[in-house]
Amino acid sequence: MNMTLTGKHLIGNRESTESTASFSPANPALNTILEPPYFEATEAEIDSAVSLAVGAFDRFRLLPAEARAGFLDTIVTEVLALGDTLLERASTETGHPLARCASERDRAVIHTRQFAQLIREGSWLDARLDLPDPARQPLPKPDVRSLMQPVGPVVIFGASNFPIAISVLGADTMSAFAAGCPVIVKAHPGHPGTCELAARAILSAAEKTGMPEGVFSLLHGKSNAVGAALVSHPGITAAAFTGSLGGGRALFNLASARPSPIPFYAEMGSVNPVFMLPGALKVRAARIAEGFVAALTAGVGQFCTNPGLVLGLESEDWNDFSEIAREKVTAFKPATMLHAGIHTTYESGIADLLTRPSVKLLGHSTAAPDPAKSEAAAYLFHTTQEGLLSDTTLFNELFGPVSTLVSCCDPSEMIAVAERLEGSLSATIHGTEEDLANHRDLVTVLQRKAGRLIFNGYPVGIEVCHSMHHGGPYPATTHSHFTSIGTRAVSRFVRPVCYQDWPDAMLPVELQNANPRGVMRMVDGERTREGR
Repeated sequence: MNMTLTGKHLIGNRESTESTASFSPANPALNTILEPPYFEATEAEIDSAVSLAVGAFDRFRLLPAEARAGFLDTIVTEVLALGDTLLERASTETGHPLARCASERDRAVIHTRQFAQLIREGSWLDARLDLPDPARQPLPKPDVRSLMQPVGPVVIFGASNFPIAISVLGADTMSAFAAGCPVIVKAHPGHPGTCELAARAILSAAEKTGMPEGVFSLLHGKSNAVGAALVSHPGITAAAFTGSLGGGRALFNLASARPSPIPFYAEMGSVNPVFMLPGALKVRAARIAEGFVAALTAGVGQFCTNPGLVLGLESEDWNDFSEIAREKVTAFKPATMLHAGIHTTYESGIADLLTRPSVKLLGHSTAAPDPAKSEAAAYLFHTTQEGLLSDTTLFNELFGPVSTLVSCCDPSEMIAVAERLEGSLSATIHGTEEDLANHRDLVTVLQRKAGRLIFNGYPVGIEVCHSMHHGGPYPATTHSHFTSIGTRAVSRFVRPVCYQDWPDAMLPVELQNANPRGVMRMVDGERTREGR
């Protein structure tokens, strides 16, 4: 496999650079420019990538399940064959330690293998058969069968904070492949070299497994124009995005404004509240505080599940927790953020918080950050329930190692805050079983507000598994019913198709009487793998 970075778009089986407009990635830790430069995709290149994807769609979706599963298995092989080259480039472009990048690669391998398994298992197709009854009165019952089928070419936008695991090799891409959809990835301009390496691994796997040209393409662009053109292109049938609320909402509006609107699955802002209940603080305040600060500062706070608000009832135990958390925050050594833009936004947000009369600074990293290296210090603020509700900007996510502790006088104040929360990816409760029983109303509210409820844990470090739901009510996502992590992610890129009175031999194999693949089906309301 060619591991030499070119800065070119990968459109099916060819490389392309039609534009003279370019941008250069940077090493945020050294504040240096990296080679090669990357070019803005032109309208013609975008159209070429989409046209290839449209042409590949029917050939790709009609391949046997084993062929598509084998494609994903081979992607894993090709990614692993990149060795340290992928990890080193990701670390250079993002400032992530090599160990973090290796962990991301492991995560990408796990979810890719899970989607290959999903393809083979087949129950995700939700095959349903309602058998005919010609003798039924007053009208005969027809033969009705349905299953999920892919929607068509999909655009994926890589996340800035996970250059391997939520980018070209992310679950968005692999779930679309699993569904039977060709994929065009809009590479993140913060790590284009990492994107190119990952894309070449996918294209190598596509060639080795005989996938149709156009099943995958990679396009670059630092301006908003490339993403807007992709989402607006009539050949695109769905899109997935991980990033800021502003960027996600702008693209969502474009997707909705099309003559033929398409689903746009965006994961955006989330404050991920944590509620500290009395029983837990009484017995392990110090341990909870240590775990909280470790979660807060992990990845320099650049996680979409970073705990941005922490609520507790006024007490000595709450005071102890707050003091220990403050001490741990002051000990945090400033570290490099993903790129200068994120660092500037973080510093601006901190400066704004310092002017807010409703909050006070509890503590921050004692060591001074180096702005030339885009280093961020950790910050911990404090307010009351009244102060929080009087300044709704405090509910907004600030991407970085910062959180605000909120003191409440009684459980009703906690519930009042929970009711004011916008949709969140996660909500966490630290407590005992007795605490949960005593705060049922709080739990009830949080079930409406978040996609994942965590008990005695921390929201960062999302498990990659079949049951995981990574989503939540707006503005956490644009569609709270769907997840971007876990195998349910495939449901974003399929739609039900129903066949009535169709000849058996012309049905998809999963709906045929004999059920040759042995997939789980619902037949006249009963789940079974048996044929008929």
